This record gives sequence, structure tokens and C-alpha cells, in this order.
Amino acid sequence: QVMGSVAAPTAGLHFTPELLERLRRHGVTICFVTLHVGIGTFIPVRTEELEDHEMHEEEYHISPSTARIITTAKEAALPVVAVGTTVVRTLESAWSRHDRSVHPGQRGTDLFIYPGFEFQVVDHLFTNFHTPGSTLVAMVAAFAGRERILETYREAVARRYRFYSYGDAMLIR
Repeated sequence: QVMGSVAAPTAGLHFTPELLERLRRHGVTICFVTLHVGIGTFIPVRTEELEDHEMHEEEYHISPSTARIITTAKEAALPVVAVGTTVVRTLESAWSRHDRSVHPGQRGTDLFIYPGFEFQVVDHLFTNFHTPGSTLVAMVAAFAGRERILETYREAVARRYRFYSYGDAMLIR
């Protein structure tokens, strides 16, 4: 028996096969990565200081072809769009500042992304609306800015957007 993720990659559920094909026809290259999400991703931040929160380690896998495609995109200054926070954690964990590339393979990561994090790989993020107090909201705030996310979430609540895994989603650029 192979242990895997405790959660589905829900941001990707917004993308039907037809939509993926339309994106390909418009010149978008689509790659896949794997992150075996653990229950630790969903543990609320309970520390006084955000940076004191400890992430549990999760396993990820990136194929050599995906690593090569993303590294080539970064070299060419082409935007990398992550579909889901799991993709962000995977790509940012696999990035080597030394040789400025995404390294393929299977590894573990306990990377906790919160405001102040300097993104090296991901330029845009498509993600669901996450629960307040979660590490996922911290990551989104790191990506878009705390105030911008607070305003976005106020708007989402006012308009009765759906939160959690099967809720509404947003593209952050």
C-alpha cells in the first residue's frame, strides 16, 4: 500500500479536460507535480508569532521533464502559474538558488510560506478561498500582500462566496 495525500488538489478541480485543452490551444504549457498533502497543512496557526508555527513535512515529486520545462520558462522570463497552494510549496521547495533551477525528484518539504517570503518560481497563483487562520491563508497573503488579501476576503464574505475545498477560487497576479 502506498500512502498518499489526505486531500484532493482542489484548485485543479476547476479545470475540466475541455478547459485544459483550450489553454493548450492558446499556447499554455501544462505540467504536473505531486505533493502528498498531510494533515499538518490544515492545522490552524496557534502560535503567538506566525513564523513560530511549525509545518509538518510532506513528500513531493517532480518529474525531470516538468523540472526542465519550468526551469526553461524561468530562464526565458515566462510566467509560471501555480494551480493550488500545493504546487507553490512543491516548486518553491524544489528551486535551487545556486543554479537557478527546479530540481526533479522525490523529496520532503516543511516549507512554511508566510508574508516576507521571496518567491523564486511562481509568478501567478490560482487558488481556492481558504479558511482564516490557516497556513494556506498565510501563503496567499505572502503572495498577494496581507492588506490586499484582507480586502479580497471581506469582499468574498460580503458577496457570499463559498470557502473551503469546493468553494470559489481566485487568480492572483
